[in-house]
Amino acid sequence: MFTYFLLWFPLVIIAIINGSVREGVYKKSLGDLWAHQISTVTGIIIFGIYFRVIFNYWKIESSNQALLIGLMWFCLTEAFEFLAGHYIFKNSWEKILHDYNIFKGRVCILIPIWVGIAPYLYYKLIS
Repeated sequence: MFTYFLLWFPLVIIAIINGSVREGVYKKSLGDLWAHQISTVTGIIIFGIYFRVIFNYWKIESSNQALLIGLMWFCLTEAFEFLAGHYIFKNSWEKILHDYNIFKGRVCILIPIWVGIAPYLYYKLIS
């Protein structure tokens, strides 16, 4: 499990790059909501590619292990999103929670859901 703990950290780098591209390339021309939605989709796709690569090299041994990896990654992702988002990136709690308001078109919640279920899905597909 420690290997999978370490394999979570590149997700942070991928997310930061994805967010930087959103902010620097297309947010101004598309607007905040569209940029948020597009970066969520691109994040899911890029994470999916990363998962495919790592799960080819580091095999998940059981469905229970896959569920534990997903739970660990989900918790780490949410902790990073809220704690780093507030204390490092200086976003207000309101802004962070706003990004999770699916009723206003904010689909950020799909990222931690994907991170949480991907190990199990890939285990089922690959094994």
